Amino acid sequence: MPKMKTHRGAAKRFKKTGSGKLKRAKAYKGHLLTSKSPKTKRNLRKSSLVSETQLKAMKKLLPYI
Repeated sequence: MPKMKTHRGAAKRFKKTGSGKLKRAKAYKGHLLTSKSPKTKRNLRKSSLVSETQLKAMKKLLPYI
């Protein structure tokens, strides 16, 4: 059987942590930022983790997990 290929779009958006979890950036930071408060924009800069329920789908996209 051939090897699974990595989904390159997903590989650019997620990083694996030392404990094996996936780190991701937050959404809603792309445009229309003038209407968002400074507090909201500041909190969107922080990274977060992919939820446990999504990890099964991520394993299909990123075989190295």
